[in-house]
Amino acid sequence: MKKVGFFGGKFLPLHQGHVYAIIKASTRVDELYVVLSHSAKRDRELCEASKFPYIPSRIRLRWLSQLTKDMKHVKVIEVEDHDGDEDYDWSKGASQIKAAIGKNIDVVFSSEVNYDSIFKDLYPKATHMLIDKNRDLVPISATEIREKGVFQNWQYIPEVARPFFVKKVVILGTESCGKSTLTKNLALMYNTTFVSEYGRELCEELGGCDGIMLDEDYPLIAYGHKVKEYEAIKQANKLVFIDTEAAVTQFYSELYNQKTQRVLDEVAKIQQYDLCLFLEPDVKWVDDGLRVHGEQQVREENNQRLKMILNQCGIEYVSISGTYQERLEKAIELIRERFEI
Repeated sequence: MKKVGFFGGKFLPLHQGHVYAIIKASTRVDELYVVLSHSAKRDRELCEASKFPYIPSRIRLRWLSQLTKDMKHVKVIEVEDHDGDEDYDWSKGASQIKAAIGKNIDVVFSSEVNYDSIFKDLYPKATHMLIDKNRDLVPISATEIREKGVFQNWQYIPEVARPFFVKKVVILGTESCGKSTLTKNLALMYNTTFVSEYGRELCEELGGCDGIMLDEDYPLIAYGHKVKEYEAIKQANKLVFIDTEAAVTQFYSELYNQKTQRVLDEVAKIQQYDLCLFLEPDVKWVDDGLRVHGEQQVREENNQRLKMILNQCGIEYVSISGTYQERLEKAIELIRERFEI
Protein backbone atom coordinates (compact mmCIF):
# COMPACT_ATOMS: atom_id res chain seq x y z
CA MET A 1 0.00 0.00 0.00
CA LYS A 2 1.36 3.43 -0.95
CA LYS A 3 2.49 5.75 1.79
CA VAL A 4 1.02 9.25 1.39
CA GLY A 5 2.39 12.42 2.93
CA PHE A 6 2.07 16.14 2.63
CA PHE A 7 4.14 19.25 3.26
CA GLY A 8 2.22 22.48 3.52
CA GLY A 9 2.86 26.16 3.92
CA LYS A 10 2.23 29.69 2.73
CA PHE A 11 5.55 29.78 0.84
CA LEU A 12 5.63 33.52 1.36
CA PRO A 13 8.17 33.46 -0.11
CA LEU A 14 9.41 30.09 -1.31
CA HIS A 15 13.00 29.58 -0.09
CA GLN A 16 15.73 26.94 -0.12
CA GLY A 17 14.57 25.60 3.25
CA HIS A 18 11.27 24.71 1.61
CA VAL A 19 13.11 23.17 -1.33
CA TYR A 20 15.19 20.99 0.97
CA ALA A 21 12.11 19.91 2.92
CA ILE A 22 10.14 19.03 -0.21
CA ILE A 23 12.97 16.96 -1.65
CA LYS A 24 13.65 15.25 1.67
CA ALA A 25 9.95 14.48 2.18
CA SER A 26 9.66 13.14 -1.36
CA THR A 27 12.18 10.41 -0.50
CA ARG A 28 10.17 9.27 2.53
CA VAL A 29 6.80 8.54 0.90
CA ASP A 30 5.41 7.05 -2.29
CA GLU A 31 3.18 10.03 -2.93
CA LEU A 32 3.82 13.54 -1.65
CA TYR A 33 1.37 16.43 -1.74
CA VAL A 34 2.79 19.93 -1.52
CA VAL A 35 -0.06 22.06 -0.19
CA LEU A 36 -0.17 25.81 -0.70
CA SER A 37 -2.44 27.14 2.05
CA HIS A 38 -3.40 30.71 1.31
CA SER A 39 -5.74 33.50 2.32
CA ALA A 40 -5.53 36.91 0.67
CA LYS A 41 -6.45 38.53 3.98
CA ARG A 42 -3.94 36.65 6.11
CA ASP A 43 -1.14 36.84 3.56
CA ARG A 44 -1.57 40.56 3.03
CA GLU A 45 -1.53 41.14 6.79
CA LEU A 46 1.77 39.30 7.09
CA CYS A 47 3.32 41.22 4.21
CA GLU A 48 2.12 44.63 5.36
CA ALA A 49 3.45 44.01 8.86
CA SER A 50 6.96 43.48 7.50
CA LYS A 51 6.79 45.85 4.50
CA PHE A 52 7.21 42.87 2.19
CA PRO A 53 5.58 42.80 -1.26
CA TYR A 54 2.42 40.72 -1.35
CA ILE A 55 2.84 37.69 -3.61
CA PRO A 56 -0.40 36.44 -5.23
CA SER A 57 -1.21 32.79 -4.64
CA ARG A 58 -1.05 32.08 -8.37
CA ILE A 59 2.61 33.14 -8.41
CA ARG A 60 3.45 30.89 -5.45
CA LEU A 61 1.55 27.99 -7.03
CA ARG A 62 3.53 28.56 -10.22
CA TRP A 63 6.82 28.42 -8.29
CA LEU A 64 5.88 25.11 -6.69
CA SER A 65 4.75 23.69 -10.02
CA GLN A 66 8.04 24.65 -11.68
CA LEU A 67 10.05 23.31 -8.77
CA THR A 68 8.40 19.89 -8.74
CA LYS A 69 7.62 19.39 -12.44
CA ASP A 70 10.16 16.55 -12.76
CA MET A 71 9.13 14.84 -9.52
CA LYS A 72 6.48 12.45 -10.85
CA HIS A 73 5.21 11.34 -7.44
CA VAL A 74 4.90 14.90 -6.09
CA LYS A 75 1.64 16.78 -6.62
CA VAL A 76 1.04 20.45 -5.93
CA ILE A 77 -2.39 21.51 -4.70
CA GLU A 78 -3.85 24.65 -3.14
CA VAL A 79 -6.26 25.21 -0.28
CA GLU A 80 -7.83 28.64 0.16
CA ASP A 81 -9.56 30.18 3.14
CA HIS A 82 -10.50 33.72 4.06
CA ASP A 83 -9.28 33.94 7.65
CA GLY A 84 -6.81 36.39 9.08
CA ASP A 85 -3.65 35.44 10.94
CA GLU A 86 -5.29 35.76 14.34
CA ASP A 87 -8.48 33.82 13.62
CA TYR A 88 -7.17 31.04 11.37
CA ASP A 89 -9.22 27.88 11.90
CA TRP A 90 -6.72 24.99 11.98
CA SER A 91 -9.45 22.35 12.17
CA LYS A 92 -11.24 23.71 9.11
CA GLY A 93 -7.93 23.98 7.29
CA ALA A 94 -7.10 20.34 8.05
CA SER A 95 -10.50 19.27 6.73
CA GLN A 96 -9.87 21.17 3.50
CA ILE A 97 -6.44 19.56 3.11
CA LYS A 98 -7.84 16.07 3.70
CA ALA A 99 -10.60 16.68 1.17
CA ALA A 100 -8.17 18.05 -1.41
CA ILE A 101 -5.79 15.08 -1.05
CA GLY A 102 -8.65 12.59 -0.93
CA LYS A 103 -6.55 9.80 0.51
CA ASN A 104 -5.44 8.57 3.92
CA ILE A 105 -2.53 10.68 5.08
CA ASP A 106 0.32 8.68 6.61
CA VAL A 107 2.93 11.40 7.18
CA VAL A 108 2.73 15.11 7.83
CA PHE A 109 6.04 16.88 7.22
CA SER A 110 7.14 20.18 8.74
CA SER A 111 10.12 21.95 10.27
CA GLU A 112 8.22 23.23 13.31
CA VAL A 113 8.42 21.39 16.64
CA ASN A 114 5.56 23.54 17.91
CA TYR A 115 3.20 21.94 15.41
CA ASP A 116 3.58 18.48 16.97
CA SER A 117 0.58 18.65 19.32
CA ILE A 118 -1.58 20.37 16.69
CA PHE A 119 -0.85 17.74 14.05
CA LYS A 120 -1.44 14.89 16.50
CA ASP A 121 -4.88 16.30 17.13
CA LEU A 122 -5.73 17.12 13.51
CA TYR A 123 -4.10 14.08 11.87
CA PRO A 124 -4.28 11.38 14.58
CA LYS A 125 -3.49 8.54 12.15
CA ALA A 126 -0.46 10.26 10.65
CA THR A 127 3.12 10.58 11.82
CA HIS A 128 4.55 14.07 12.21
CA MET A 129 8.03 13.98 10.69
CA LEU A 130 10.34 16.92 11.31
CA ILE A 131 12.83 18.05 8.67
CA ASP A 132 15.78 20.25 9.65
CA LYS A 133 13.91 21.42 12.74
CA ASN A 134 16.84 23.53 13.96
CA ARG A 135 17.52 24.88 10.46
CA ASP A 136 21.10 23.69 10.61
CA LEU A 137 21.25 22.68 6.96
CA VAL A 138 19.38 25.69 5.56
CA PRO A 139 19.52 28.51 8.13
CA ILE A 140 16.63 30.62 6.87
CA SER A 141 12.89 31.14 7.37
CA ALA A 142 10.21 32.96 5.42
CA THR A 143 9.71 35.25 8.42
CA GLU A 144 13.36 36.32 8.32
CA ILE A 145 13.19 36.98 4.59
CA ARG A 146 10.06 39.09 4.99
CA GLU A 147 11.68 41.10 7.78
CA LYS A 148 15.15 41.59 6.26
CA GLY A 149 14.26 41.57 2.58
CA VAL A 150 14.81 39.30 -0.38
CA PHE A 151 18.02 40.94 -1.57
CA GLN A 152 19.63 40.41 1.83
CA ASN A 153 18.85 36.70 1.50
CA TRP A 154 19.25 36.28 -2.25
CA GLN A 155 21.27 33.06 -1.85
CA TYR A 156 18.23 31.41 -0.26
CA ILE A 157 15.79 32.35 -3.04
CA PRO A 158 15.31 29.45 -5.51
CA GLU A 159 15.93 30.03 -9.19
CA VAL A 160 12.24 29.55 -10.00
CA ALA A 161 11.26 32.40 -7.65
CA ARG A 162 13.99 34.95 -8.38
CA PRO A 163 12.45 36.50 -11.52
CA PHE A 164 9.48 37.74 -9.48
CA PHE A 165 11.79 39.84 -7.30
CA VAL A 166 14.18 41.12 -9.98
CA LYS A 167 13.99 44.90 -10.29
CA LYS A 168 13.65 46.11 -13.87
CA VAL A 169 15.47 49.33 -14.76
CA VAL A 170 14.76 50.68 -18.24
CA ILE A 171 16.85 53.33 -19.98
CA LEU A 172 14.89 55.70 -22.22
CA GLY A 173 15.75 58.48 -24.64
CA THR A 174 16.12 59.44 -28.29
CA GLU A 175 19.07 58.47 -30.48
CA SER A 176 22.65 59.16 -29.45
CA CYS A 177 22.02 60.02 -25.81
CA GLY A 178 24.05 57.17 -24.30
CA LYS A 179 21.37 54.56 -23.63
CA SER A 180 23.31 51.54 -24.87
CA THR A 181 26.50 52.52 -23.09
CA LEU A 182 24.78 53.23 -19.77
CA THR A 183 22.75 50.00 -19.97
CA LYS A 184 25.85 47.86 -20.49
CA ASN A 185 27.95 49.70 -17.91
CA LEU A 186 25.29 49.36 -15.20
CA ALA A 187 24.90 45.64 -15.95
CA LEU A 188 28.65 45.15 -15.60
CA MET A 189 28.78 47.14 -12.37
CA TYR A 190 25.94 45.16 -10.76
CA ASN A 191 27.11 41.84 -12.22
CA THR A 192 23.83 41.12 -13.92
CA THR A 193 22.12 40.82 -17.29
CA PHE A 194 20.92 43.48 -19.69
CA VAL A 195 18.66 43.76 -22.72
CA SER A 196 19.95 45.53 -25.79
CA GLU A 197 17.65 47.50 -28.09
CA TYR A 198 16.00 44.95 -30.37
CA GLY A 199 14.93 47.60 -32.86
CA ARG A 200 18.53 48.60 -33.38
CA GLU A 201 19.49 45.00 -34.04
CA LEU A 202 16.79 44.78 -36.71
CA CYS A 203 17.98 48.01 -38.32
CA GLU A 204 21.52 46.64 -38.42
CA GLU A 205 20.21 43.57 -40.25
CA LEU A 206 18.40 45.81 -42.75
CA GLY A 207 21.35 48.15 -43.21
CA GLY A 208 19.51 51.16 -41.84
CA CYS A 209 16.12 52.46 -40.69
CA ASP A 210 15.20 55.68 -42.47
CA GLY A 211 12.97 55.04 -45.47
CA ILE A 212 12.98 51.22 -45.36
CA MET A 213 11.08 50.34 -42.19
CA LEU A 214 7.68 48.70 -42.73
CA ASP A 215 4.64 49.22 -40.51
CA GLU A 216 4.68 45.55 -39.48
CA ASP A 217 8.27 45.83 -38.26
CA TYR A 218 7.32 47.73 -35.11
CA PRO A 219 5.03 45.17 -33.42
CA LEU A 220 7.72 42.60 -34.23
CA ILE A 221 10.29 44.80 -32.50
CA ALA A 222 8.08 45.18 -29.42
CA TYR A 223 7.45 41.43 -29.27
CA GLY A 224 11.10 40.51 -29.84
CA HIS A 225 12.19 42.95 -27.17
CA LYS A 226 9.78 41.46 -24.61
CA VAL A 227 11.09 37.96 -25.31
CA LYS A 228 14.63 39.19 -24.68
CA GLU A 229 13.50 40.81 -21.43
CA TYR A 230 11.92 37.54 -20.29
CA GLU A 231 15.12 35.61 -20.91
CA ALA A 232 17.35 38.24 -19.27
CA ILE A 233 15.16 38.41 -16.15
CA LYS A 234 15.44 34.64 -15.65
CA GLN A 235 19.23 34.96 -15.39
CA ALA A 236 19.41 38.31 -13.58
CA ASN A 237 21.19 39.04 -10.33
CA LYS A 238 18.66 41.20 -8.43
CA LEU A 239 18.54 43.83 -11.19
CA VAL A 240 18.14 43.79 -14.95
CA PHE A 241 18.92 46.76 -17.20
CA ILE A 242 16.86 47.32 -20.33
CA ASP A 243 17.60 49.56 -23.30
CA THR A 244 14.28 51.11 -24.47
CA GLU A 245 10.75 49.68 -24.47
CA ALA A 246 7.42 49.79 -26.33
CA ALA A 247 6.74 53.53 -25.99
CA VAL A 248 10.10 54.25 -27.63
CA THR A 249 9.17 51.81 -30.40
CA GLN A 250 5.96 53.82 -30.89
CA PHE A 251 8.06 56.98 -31.12
CA TYR A 252 10.14 55.49 -33.94
CA SER A 253 7.02 54.20 -35.73
CA GLU A 254 5.79 57.80 -35.81
CA LEU A 255 9.21 59.18 -36.71
CA TYR A 256 10.03 56.84 -39.60
CA ASN A 257 6.60 55.72 -40.80
CA GLN A 258 4.30 58.53 -39.58
CA LYS A 259 2.03 55.94 -38.01
CA THR A 260 0.76 55.54 -34.44
CA GLN A 261 0.10 51.88 -33.75
CA ARG A 262 -2.50 50.89 -31.18
CA VAL A 263 -0.77 47.60 -30.41
CA LEU A 264 2.34 49.45 -29.27
CA ASP A 265 0.30 51.67 -26.95
CA GLU A 266 -1.31 48.58 -25.44
CA VAL A 267 2.06 46.93 -24.81
CA ALA A 268 3.41 50.14 -23.30
CA LYS A 269 0.45 50.44 -20.92
CA ILE A 270 0.70 46.90 -19.50
CA GLN A 271 4.49 46.70 -19.16
CA GLN A 272 5.87 47.21 -15.67
CA TYR A 273 9.27 48.65 -14.79
CA ASP A 274 10.58 49.54 -11.35
CA LEU A 275 12.67 52.51 -12.46
CA CYS A 276 12.69 54.45 -15.74
CA LEU A 277 15.72 56.62 -16.46
CA PHE A 278 15.25 59.17 -19.22
CA LEU A 279 18.48 60.47 -20.80
CA GLU A 280 18.30 64.01 -22.09
CA PRO A 281 19.94 64.76 -25.48
CA ASP A 282 22.62 67.08 -24.09
CA VAL A 283 25.65 64.97 -24.99
CA LYS A 284 27.35 65.16 -28.37
CA TRP A 285 25.47 63.45 -31.21
CA VAL A 286 27.54 60.64 -32.73
CA ASP A 287 27.00 59.37 -36.27
CA ASP A 288 27.21 55.57 -36.10
CA GLY A 289 25.79 54.87 -39.54
CA LEU A 290 22.19 54.37 -38.37
CA ARG A 291 21.40 57.76 -36.84
CA VAL A 292 19.97 60.56 -38.98
CA HIS A 293 18.63 63.23 -36.62
CA GLY A 294 21.74 65.08 -35.47
CA GLU A 295 20.61 68.70 -35.59
CA GLN A 296 20.16 69.91 -32.02
CA GLN A 297 16.80 71.53 -32.72
CA VAL A 298 15.50 68.26 -34.20
CA ARG A 299 16.92 66.35 -31.24
CA GLU A 300 15.04 68.65 -28.85
CA GLU A 301 11.81 68.28 -30.82
CA ASN A 302 12.14 64.49 -30.86
CA ASN A 303 12.92 64.54 -27.17
CA GLN A 304 9.71 66.41 -26.35
CA ARG A 305 7.63 64.13 -28.57
CA LEU A 306 9.00 61.03 -26.83
CA LYS A 307 8.20 62.52 -23.42
CA MET A 308 4.66 63.22 -24.62
CA ILE A 309 4.22 59.58 -25.66
CA LEU A 310 5.56 58.38 -22.30
CA ASN A 311 3.14 60.65 -20.48
CA GLN A 312 0.22 59.41 -22.59
CA CYS A 313 1.13 55.83 -21.66
CA GLY A 314 1.34 56.73 -17.97
CA ILE A 315 5.05 55.91 -17.76
CA GLU A 316 6.79 57.77 -14.95
CA TYR A 317 10.47 58.52 -15.46
CA VAL A 318 13.39 60.37 -13.93
CA SER A 319 15.35 62.68 -16.24
CA ILE A 320 19.13 62.47 -16.24
CA SER A 321 21.40 64.95 -17.95
CA GLY A 322 25.04 66.02 -17.92
CA THR A 323 28.25 64.28 -18.91
CA TYR A 324 28.51 60.52 -19.27
CA GLN A 325 30.18 60.39 -15.85
CA GLU A 326 27.40 62.45 -14.26
CA ARG A 327 24.74 60.24 -15.85
CA LEU A 328 26.36 57.10 -14.51
CA GLU A 329 26.71 58.52 -11.01
CA LYS A 330 23.12 59.78 -10.98
CA ALA A 331 21.84 56.39 -12.14
CA ILE A 332 23.76 54.60 -9.39
CA GLU A 333 22.40 57.05 -6.81
CA LEU A 334 18.82 56.48 -7.94
CA ILE A 335 19.23 52.71 -7.91
CA ARG A 336 20.68 52.80 -4.41
CA GLU A 337 17.83 54.98 -3.15
CA ARG A 338 15.09 52.97 -4.81
CA PHE A 339 16.25 49.43 -4.16
CA GLU A 340 18.73 49.55 -1.25
CA ILE A 341 21.29 47.62 -3.29
